[in-house]
Amino acid sequence: MSTALLLAIATASIVILLLLVIKAKVHPFVALLIVSLIVAISTGIPADKIMETIFSGMGNLLGHITIIIVLGAMLGAVIEASGGAESLAQRFSKSLGIKRTVAALTMAAFILGIPVFFEVGFIIVIPLIYGFTKVARVSPLKFGLPMAGVMLTVHVALPTHPGAAAAAGILHTDMGWLMMLGILISIPVGVVGYYVAKAMNLRQYHLSVDVLEQLQLAKPEGTTKSEVPPPGALTIAGLIVVPIVLIVLGTLAHSVLAEGSVLRSVMTVIGNPPIALLIALALAAWLLGIRRGWSKEKLEDLTGRAIPSSASVILVAGAGGAFGKVLVESGVGKALAVTLETLHLPLVPAAFILSLALRASQGSATVAILTTSGLLSQAVGDVTDMQRVLVTLAACFGGLGLSHVNDAGFWVVTRYLGLSVADGLKTWTVLTTLMGLSGFALTWMVWGLI
Repeated sequence: MSTALLLAIATASIVILLLLVIKAKVHPFVALLIVSLIVAISTGIPADKIMETIFSGMGNLLGHITIIIVLGAMLGAVIEASGGAESLAQRFSKSLGIKRTVAALTMAAFILGIPVFFEVGFIIVIPLIYGFTKVARVSPLKFGLPMAGVMLTVHVALPTHPGAAAAAGILHTDMGWLMMLGILISIPVGVVGYYVAKAMNLRQYHLSVDVLEQLQLAKPEGTTKSEVPPPGALTIAGLIVVPIVLIVLGTLAHSVLAEGSVLRSVMTVIGNPPIALLIALALAAWLLGIRRGWSKEKLEDLTGRAIPSSASVILVAGAGGAFGKVLVESGVGKALAVTLETLHLPLVPAAFILSLALRASQGSATVAILTTSGLLSQAVGDVTDMQRVLVTLAACFGGLGLSHVNDAGFWVVTRYLGLSVADGLKTWTVLTTLMGLSGFALTWMVWGLI
């Protein structure tokens, strides 16, 4: 099949998906499955491989995020029901004020994003976002958009995460310089994201009923959920930090401790995100529930009711993974890469544009960064070590932009923040793209200075 036809099919599939979701009001899960089938049939994927491809794309993604989302929802439910998130929010708000609180949480999200995968980190901070939202009586986007933006930035740009680390290996990039320059450039990119999100929040967006019910924005001030006083702010902060610390220790154990040591094995297990969240959930159940007089039945009911609220996020994200897998198997990404490679652009813009286009075409930032690095591996043979670092960063920032309907992260962010697909495209997609462009501009500027 010709390159032009493959690209036309990919473009048409996204248009059809948007029409189904926005105009026809088809549930995103169903709409994603429909367009996945359309692309698979149109691009000639063998009939006996179509459902296998869809199952593979959905299964691989669900295997990664289902446990994390469910445990995160349960942890959030316990913290929220105890009044702890609001307690922490009130403490921060009194100390800093709302404007400074948004900036402080954005900086905290930047630090959190360095060791923790984007989806995991975002799900961990959701109880915080909801708690601050209720205290400030504002949209969750005020806190959620800038926090998610900076977390995704460090996820794609720093070699503590698989995309940048693997790209460094493919392009033989110095890991230390990549880390230092990645942080230095990601900081102003995060500032850009903060102010872009702030401008976006000047207008009001309609939130989903599910999120409005969780936020209970209409609840009169002064009402409480329990006769027991809410837990202290430090207790809640500690519970949120616990999984982060465990994940960081698990990562450090691989580089610090000897292979085969018992301590390394233990840290590897408890530093795994699902296990770290399970430990945090057990601590929350004891500290916020049982110790404060909750019955076991109440705790079981509370955590049980958290599962249905997370089901929609899981299913839609899984269907997004299936759509992305079909696009990859159809050859759309390769066709796009070949088209851009023939343009013979300078290395830095070539790395950025190629990665951005691949990100838009198949959804995964990591796949876009790795594919771009592989395609450019021969072209960087004659550049200096520092230029090689900048080419790698350009590819990473390309993977930051154009997060849209074929990206599972798009669905996680928009569903938890209560955004419709149309508003998600106007906010999250625009935000990630502008941040990616700013990262590329700074990277190219550094290239011109060395």
